[in-house]
Amino acid sequence: MFDLNDLYQEVVVDHNRSPRNFHAMPDASCKADGFNPLCGDKLTLYLRLNDEGVIEDISFEGSGCAISVASASLMTEQLKGKTEAEAEALFERFHEMVTSDVSEPAPENLGKLAVLSGVREFPSRIKCASLCWHTMKSALEGDQAPVKTE
Repeated sequence: MFDLNDLYQEVVVDHNRSPRNFHAMPDASCKADGFNPLCGDKLTLYLRLNDEGVIEDISFEGSGCAISVASASLMTEQLKGKTEAEAEALFERFHEMVTSDVSEPAPENLGKLAVLSGVREFPSRIKCASLCWHTMKSALEGDQAPVKTE
């Protein structure tokens, strides 16, 4: 019998082993650093915005647990071509998904990001999944202080 959880696990493993958009971006418009001291996840997130505020390119570098790396990889795929407002709205939907009650369905229109909905069952893993998102938000806001989950 097909198990959706197995598929979700495969997607996370794939994005951890072969993260998409994993490279430095010398011509980034903005960047931010993030750190999760609980798990040891570290990342630098790079964004290149055009004059209309559209994310033309996004990438990251760093190291971390499978959930952290997979979340950053999935996030970068979802945000290319989005406006800053769309990126912040997606952040809100993602954050709602990983912090909502387990019995509540995941918000719609999250695409592959829905594979990370299971982290809400493990509160210590929520910070792993959301580190890249908080770092992205900080980069868009121009905040130079490193993002920390503690």
